[in-house]
Amino acid sequence: MIALATQPPVQDKNCLSEIFVLGHTDLNLVSFRLSPLTDREDGLRLSYRFSRYFPNVIVVWKNGLFYALANQEQTLPTDAEWAGALEYIHREIYEPSDPEWRFQRSRNPQVTPDIIAAFAEQILDVSQPFRPKTVYSEQNIEVKRRADFGAEMVEINQMPHPAIALSPHSRITFQGTLDGFLANHPYRQNPERLLVSLKVETLDTDSTATIEEIVGTIAEHRTSLLTKASGAISRKALEEAPAEQPVVAVRFGQNSKRLYPYAMAALRPCVTAETANQLDIDFGTLLEQTKIPYADRQQLLKEYSAAAKEALRPYNIQFLKAINGRDNGNLFWLPEHPIEQTPIQFGQGVTGLYNGILRGLANGGVYQRHRDYQNASERPIRLVVLNLLKPEAQVNGFMQQVRQQLDRYKFPSLELNPSTEAISVDNWNSPEGRATLEDKLDELMTIKPDIMFVFLPQSDRGSDDDESGSLYHRIYSKLLRRQIASQFIYEETLRKETRYVLNQVMLGVLAKLGNVPFVLAEPLQVADVFIGLDVARSKKRRLSGSMNACAGVCLYGNRGEFIRAKSEDAAIEGEEIPQRFLEALLPAGALRGKTVLIYRDGRFCGDEVTHLLNWAAAIQSRFILVECRKSGTSRLYNLPRSNSDRGRSIAAPTRGLGLKLSSHEAILVTTQVSGRIGVPRPIRLTVRSEGHPASIEQIMDATLKLTLLHHGALKPPRLPMLLHGADRLADLRLNGVYVPECDRQFWL
Repeated sequence: MIALATQPPVQDKNCLSEIFVLGHTDLNLVSFRLSPLTDREDGLRLSYRFSRYFPNVIVVWKNGLFYALANQEQTLPTDAEWAGALEYIHREIYEPSDPEWRFQRSRNPQVTPDIIAAFAEQILDVSQPFRPKTVYSEQNIEVKRRADFGAEMVEINQMPHPAIALSPHSRITFQGTLDGFLANHPYRQNPERLLVSLKVETLDTDSTATIEEIVGTIAEHRTSLLTKASGAISRKALEEAPAEQPVVAVRFGQNSKRLYPYAMAALRPCVTAETANQLDIDFGTLLEQTKIPYADRQQLLKEYSAAAKEALRPYNIQFLKAINGRDNGNLFWLPEHPIEQTPIQFGQGVTGLYNGILRGLANGGVYQRHRDYQNASERPIRLVVLNLLKPEAQVNGFMQQVRQQLDRYKFPSLELNPSTEAISVDNWNSPEGRATLEDKLDELMTIKPDIMFVFLPQSDRGSDDDESGSLYHRIYSKLLRRQIASQFIYEETLRKETRYVLNQVMLGVLAKLGNVPFVLAEPLQVADVFIGLDVARSKKRRLSGSMNACAGVCLYGNRGEFIRAKSEDAAIEGEEIPQRFLEALLPAGALRGKTVLIYRDGRFCGDEVTHLLNWAAAIQSRFILVECRKSGTSRLYNLPRSNSDRGRSIAAPTRGLGLKLSSHEAILVTTQVSGRIGVPRPIRLTVRSEGHPASIEQIMDATLKLTLLHHGALKPPRLPMLLHGADRLADLRLNGVYVPECDRQFWL
């Protein structure tokens, strides 16, 4: 195995992170434990309550111990005061049958950097020093700039340091309450249908949650809820709510075991793409208002850092400078060459650069033809068209150019139904309309096409949650079960410049049929095989909880060549992929004796790491285990490059810019977007120490190059292609489509 050379620091040290290093002196603190021992959920819950019970005292929980930090003008509570607080909190938030805890002081507390970071986060959470700024307000909707923050750790000169991440964020807020939302909604007579799985915010704290179930009425729960209502808004809502109003139970966070009952007047619906129609608002207009220009981001970061510095000062925690390339150049990483200039290989040994895909494909053809199309003269691609639009002439012209483009890439084609007369979908929501479509699909599938081009009305894009579902999913699922590839074209897409649309579509068409358009010209050195694993979650519509589906797995070779994909044929409860599923998804024959890099979308859950390592030992393989997280990751920016540019604001980061938080964790920018769309959201990569070792530089390099292997679009995705595919497999499984082992990238 050849190790990649350590990359040099970023040129000109021209980068900035949203992570600020912390220092501390003479902390006024104590530690204690509670017996019986608390688990993580109770520990975090109690530390939150303690921090709001005692003024100027901050409590955090870590590995079974509570740590309390007082500001320098505050005396720490006595043991009796702690016991009194514990009794009050137990009465406020727990049931009488729950066991009561006993307070026990711990001697000589060892304060580690991660505890300092947790203190800083809790201080900011309690003091709320950041003032939101309203940038848009109309009717019942507001868009406000807020500060997101969280504890971080960063290694500098191989020493761990506490840090805090600060990030400007726009939140869309509905100004009404949940009870008003229900009263004015067409589904008000069926509250379960409307409320269960709805995302909401608490009016007291702006915390987000999900409604899991309706647990009764105000008349049944008012007394018990009033004894536990700590917020003024919640208490008033309970006192004034009508007796017949439903009480909802919400869950904070995906993995919380507890449900919390709430009066609807103490909640408001979250504004999302899914709820926008229900709230009668134009979500596209609101999204425009959420964009924060780089100059505004820079000003907000200055304001947030000044406010955080003042909030932490009384506790003797120092808020230092943000990690940046000028002071910490060795922490930042870029590929040796711009990622767009990565060499890739096509057919006939033709090699080019990634930013010249179309030219390379025209010169060399696809890197690998599927076995069905090895002999082009004997086996043309068999096409059929299903047109659900009115403009037949426009569809005919588009299909003519599709066939010309296929010829250009040395794939002759045969259109099996040259007539593209439109099928009416005016009555799609009726059983008669759906039956008509089913009959037409059966007729087209009878002639055994390789791929079906489907032209859909634009209105179908948002129909997945309708009672009858979308045309897209109905047709796609039926074709997939018959192992027929598909290419969907929406009405609005047809209005765009045809050459642009064809360039976006044709690579995906070829790959869906099992061909490999191109691979990396140079193999990745970190592993022999690359795998993506994912679990997709879907809330049950009328019941509490969620039904999770085990995504399959996508396997790629070390040059990015697609090998196979598979999803598990049984649904699972919870986040963890069971051992028997993992072993079924990771074939011993393909992996035996090899070094395998496994990406998990999100964190490895439960005993997944143990199961994977046991399987690796059994098949004599080496598993590198990498967590890839998409949310909650601090952004990176480019800084002005020279003194003459110092007056300019921060700018979009270079695609491929990475920040090494430690020897096993990094933030990586994998996309490039225009300023009018927003700021790139990096991903967070964590190499699990239990697995086979690999340097974080190797992982960043491989991850970045694996994003280039999306053959369905000229613009690379945010995730490495194997995770992008695994996510698609999981989503299909949730929609009732089981994908057996296959050698075609049908999901592109």
